[in-house]
Amino acid sequence: MSHTHTKYYYPYVSPFDPCKPISPKSYVTPPQLYLGFQPPNLPQYDPKEALFRGTLWPALYSKYDKKGDRGDVNE
Repeated sequence: MSHTHTKYYYPYVSPFDPCKPISPKSYVTPPQLYLGFQPPNLPQYDPKEALFRGTLWPALYSKYDKKGDRGDVNE
């Protein structure tokens, strides 16, 4: 099973709900949740790339796609 930062869930849908349900819903989990202690000698971005991505370490970078690009059912 491949690792992904996007998680999906199916909310409860009441039989009396007048609106069409949006299912599945998704959310993005940050990469630091999966990294316990920072291992020594992690690869690093060069300074310009690190400023662009907001982190020095590629292991802590997450793209954070727009909601429609994550695989949600469009509203």
